[in-house]
Amino acid sequence: MVKRYLVTTADEETWPADKPIVFIGEWCKRYSRRDVWENVDSRTVPYHWDDRRKFGEDYIYLNNLYESSLVELSKYLNSVHQTHFSVRYWRTLIGPWLGIFIQILFDRWYMLKVSLETFDIDSCYVHNKEIEAFAPNDMQSFVDVMVTDSWNELIYAKLLELMPNEINVCRLENKSKISQGESGGVSISNKVKRLIRATFNNLMGLVSCFDDVFILNSCFPMTTDFSIQLGFKEIPKLWSTFVAPETAVSMNSRRWGLKVTNQKSEFSGIVEKMIPLCIPVVYLEGYQELISCQTKLPWPKEPKVIYTSVSYYTDDVFKAWAGAKVENKASLIIGQHGGNFGMTQQAFLESHQIKISDAYLSWGWSDERNKKIIPVGNLVSRRKTKGYDPQGFVLMVEYALPRFSYQLYSVPIASQWLDYFDEQCRFVESLPVMQQDLLRLRLGRSDFGWDQESRWRSLFPNIDFDLGAEPMSKVVTGCRIYIATYNATTFLESLSWNIPTIIFWKPEHWELNNDALEYFYLLEAVGIFHRTPESAARQLMQVWDNVEEWWEKEEVQKARQVFCNQYSFTSGESFEKLQVVFNEFST
Repeated sequence: MVKRYLVTTADEETWPADKPIVFIGEWCKRYSRRDVWENVDSRTVPYHWDDRRKFGEDYIYLNNLYESSLVELSKYLNSVHQTHFSVRYWRTLIGPWLGIFIQILFDRWYMLKVSLETFDIDSCYVHNKEIEAFAPNDMQSFVDVMVTDSWNELIYAKLLELMPNEINVCRLENKSKISQGESGGVSISNKVKRLIRATFNNLMGLVSCFDDVFILNSCFPMTTDFSIQLGFKEIPKLWSTFVAPETAVSMNSRRWGLKVTNQKSEFSGIVEKMIPLCIPVVYLEGYQELISCQTKLPWPKEPKVIYTSVSYYTDDVFKAWAGAKVENKASLIIGQHGGNFGMTQQAFLESHQIKISDAYLSWGWSDERNKKIIPVGNLVSRRKTKGYDPQGFVLMVEYALPRFSYQLYSVPIASQWLDYFDEQCRFVESLPVMQQDLLRLRLGRSDFGWDQESRWRSLFPNIDFDLGAEPMSKVVTGCRIYIATYNATTFLESLSWNIPTIIFWKPEHWELNNDALEYFYLLEAVGIFHRTPESAARQLMQVWDNVEEWWEKEEVQKARQVFCNQYSFTSGESFEKLQVVFNEFST
């Protein structure tokens, strides 16, 4: 067997010159650099979660490991910070990082195991970086770096150090930190924006009462936020968040071990060593500064109700503040902020939101097993459109996911995006030239290094791109039909706006739960939902000459309405339902 060098990321500084290579995954091979890697003697490791049954089993295992780790880490943090907070408090603050970090770590560890077991690997070049490179300052910094080549190369390098193996780990002597460009350095314009927001917050604090309802990043129209507050006879306020304080990493603070489970395994041992190394600074060295800044916040001192749709994730200032207020009997309500929710088999962050909240407000779906989930309807996408143009273009909206796995939910993961892209091309190739000429492709805002535009132009040089300059509500008014290619917010919007819509995706990558299947069967029966790009293309050609005739059929409209009632209900009753929930939790 040929001895090969292991390559873990697209960072070509770690690639050997003129040596046989094992790429640990397709994410190492940037499309823009194909002239380099296509001419290398290389093999690529098959991706372990291409076995989606394994993915489902691993999701359950990792969730159980996360829960036991959360309990033990909560005990440790209470001890080191001399606090007595509940697991719910620590789940609110550190849960998103801990769960996602464990999922990321398992993926990198397992891919290394497969690589070492499958190939005769002689060596691997790694960067020799300082301790500061491991630990992000806060959750937002973690989200910024977890999808970068430099941070992932660092994690792979550390795992090679911790795992039993006999390969030569060759360290490149450049003890650099992750670059500011990758870790999300703060621009001057962002600093100005922060100053403006802080000033505005302080002004709001002058008219705030100690027990006001607190609403932050609701995703509602401003009028809805104000109407809720007026209902409680409060002066309407539009709050914004604060940035977590920055603190230096201290190696002395990270020399501790953590027992994450009673069932010891090779991977749990890895988790125990990596958590102290990689936990964000604001949860450890910077925690006292994080708590200190809470006393300076102009927000209400004793709110009865706290509401957000998105601040539960990366906003550590809000999470620490809200967690403490909930310990003091405030109620935390979280509202659905997009699509995919309530539909899928695996959804870590959906589960997290429900666990930390007293009530979770959905866009229509519910769960008899969990009374926290309260359907109030879609108050986010209530803006009206002017309809569609029966003689207009075809609007096809694309999706890009990180090259590296991150939070686990039912979507294509890591290199599986290439399968998704192949399906998109198959759809376009199945269309006659006339439909191709009237196709407008709206690319995802984030590219994540997939080089989407270059890929498309190499295959379809004349394709018309929409780069997202205008809001979707405006763009759809010029299309005759909307093509949805992924399970997220946009097709819920198009169906709610009654825009002719065709949906297609690979069921094996977008797994639906049993409750959702019956609703997608309804859409499938009337030609809205398709399991292959070829089927979706045939439907488009079939209805092309008279989209209105198909879309306005009684059975099509009935299926659309039943689906929307479940997953994107829009009605004047939604605000009244919202008020009922707020009133219930404010007494």
